[in-house]
Amino acid sequence: MSDIQKIIVPDVGGDEVEVIELCVAVGDNIEADEGVVTVESDKASMDIPAPFEGEIVSLSVSVGDKIKEGDVIGEMKVAGGDSAGESAAEESSSDDASQEEAPKQEEAPKDESKSEAAPAASGSSEVIEVAVPDIGSDDEVDVIDVLVSVGDTIEKEDGLITLETDKATMDVPSTHAGTVKEVFISTGDKVKEGTIVIKLEVAGSGSSSSESASSDASSEASAPAAKESEKQESAPAASASSETIEVAVPDIGEDGEVDVIDVLVSAGDTVEKEDGLITLETDKATMDVPSTHAGTIKEVFIKAGDKVKQGTLVVKLETSGGSSSSAAEKPAEAPKKEETKQDSQQDETQQASQQEASQGRSPVPPAPEAKNTGKAHASPSVRRIAREFGVDLTQVNGSGPKNRILKEDVQAYVKAELAKPRTAAASGSAPVGDNVLQIVPVKPVDHSKFGEIEEQKLSRIQKISGPFLHRNWATIPHVTQFDEADITEVEEFRKEQNAYHAKIKSGLKITPLVFVMKAVAKALEKYEVFNSSLSDDGESLIIKKFINIGIAVETPGGLVVPVIRDVNKKGIEQLSQELIDTSKKAREGKLKAADMQGGTFTISSLGGIGGTAFTPIVNAPEVAILGVSKSEMKPKWNGKEFEPRLMVPLSLSYDHRVIDGAVGARFSTEVAANLTDLRRIIL
Repeated sequence: MSDIQKIIVPDVGGDEVEVIELCVAVGDNIEADEGVVTVESDKASMDIPAPFEGEIVSLSVSVGDKIKEGDVIGEMKVAGGDSAGESAAEESSSDDASQEEAPKQEEAPKDESKSEAAPAASGSSEVIEVAVPDIGSDDEVDVIDVLVSVGDTIEKEDGLITLETDKATMDVPSTHAGTVKEVFISTGDKVKEGTIVIKLEVAGSGSSSSESASSDASSEASAPAAKESEKQESAPAASASSETIEVAVPDIGEDGEVDVIDVLVSAGDTVEKEDGLITLETDKATMDVPSTHAGTIKEVFIKAGDKVKQGTLVVKLETSGGSSSSAAEKPAEAPKKEETKQDSQQDETQQASQQEASQGRSPVPPAPEAKNTGKAHASPSVRRIAREFGVDLTQVNGSGPKNRILKEDVQAYVKAELAKPRTAAASGSAPVGDNVLQIVPVKPVDHSKFGEIEEQKLSRIQKISGPFLHRNWATIPHVTQFDEADITEVEEFRKEQNAYHAKIKSGLKITPLVFVMKAVAKALEKYEVFNSSLSDDGESLIIKKFINIGIAVETPGGLVVPVIRDVNKKGIEQLSQELIDTSKKAREGKLKAADMQGGTFTISSLGGIGGTAFTPIVNAPEVAILGVSKSEMKPKWNGKEFEPRLMVPLSLSYDHRVIDGAVGARFSTEVAANLTDLRRIIL
């Protein structure tokens, strides 16, 4: 049977309070103790809770109204007699009625569950009182949630009520395991150390027996699963000729997900070991995920456009032999482990976003998933914070008990929203308000009004590298030092060596860029400040004792920067071969993420194209980059006469926070001197 009950204002600690928010609407189904309206006095704000579970039939107040203890703010339709009985008990001020109601509440769990009644039947059971422990505050604090009710069976350390101080929220844990006999606290009450929370019937031997029963049930439940697992494990062993393994994405040098731009195999294909299965594209390069074994593709789990990360299952592969089953099982377990750590990864992502924002970077953290449920569970203090920041609580995910929204959830939502890239305003007459650099946006123009146009999509590398280049240019104070080096003797020596290698048909071809790399490496050993990075807090320099030089390479998809390692420890011929191999891999889109990590200095050469000078952008977290333009024969005065010399323009850009102008000029001069006289490199 259903019953209509009135919602009456309890003691609100004052004469009249103002309604500042309606938490529900007519027709909503709500739980007991869920907030109906939020009121605010001159001291605090609080929720008026629903006295029972049911449907809102009517609301007789609106925002701005003044209410006091005993006022009717609405009506609810309550299903069943228990709720009606509870309502009658709450509305009655008679102590006798309250005492008569308590046994009824105690009997309900006994009728519903024999297992919960078992501890009460134990001769060794006793009823104890659980009070609020030391909560680090002498004053009373608000109860924002009651987590248990009469008849509940709880374990030791289970939360009983949730408290909120001016600093944090916390649960009051149970000191023992047992059955809740009586609850003395309701939402909105104020408590302090020593306040009685519940009466708890503590089971003696019944508790241990229930635990053993639970353990036995768990063992019985796990037995079929174990047998099934044994069957699955024994299946490959039973096959002497073939087995099916799972191939997952290996370590790709990226913490987040990357795009799948091509699937290279399909079910039924026969592949060899190291054959590509799918092609991935990161913000730096494209790469293939190779097959770990030779065999036949049985099933493909990925399609073009998907996003994957380390451990994502790619294909099931039927192979011959049985030596690799354990190796295949390990990658397959990775997704499960990562799923169990999803929440911690989200917290780490938020912390990383905050750190990047403090360093002037442009992180794009994932926006909290919109719930749009129409109602949100939050305490009055959290609602007040949300109002101050203009946050719609229905768009915030709650991490508290029963999905309650905590203050930290609102803060995380605001930080994520602030870290998002903002769309430029339609008007280009003034800076955008949330634009940190106060850059005036470009006013949109309809170019088709002036003639024929064609729109071409940017490649993924261009779209991703663009924000990084913008960040580097906008946040690093660039200074560019222009110089030129006499490479007449170097070029003669290079041509002699190439003629020699052509004669012996070694296939090796030495380019001028290799000599620039050696000259830079020698200068980096002398001026190690150019081989450094700023610390995250900007308070110190990280000097690197290794010299890895990145080389900017043009590819059909955009510019990439593979890294040649230990340049100072390798000879001209070895570096030439590595540069040839790396450039080929870059143009074919076969670079791995590891091939583009660990650089300490970058060289960008336009010598094969033309130009006299340019201003390269520093590739953070490096502090300098060298641009090389096309060499040209020029007349140079030798003290007696002008003579033709082959001169190459150099453009050195550096981070002025780290490198002074005088040091920049000395480094540029050192590189030029090393190129002019190769003998300096071996000193």
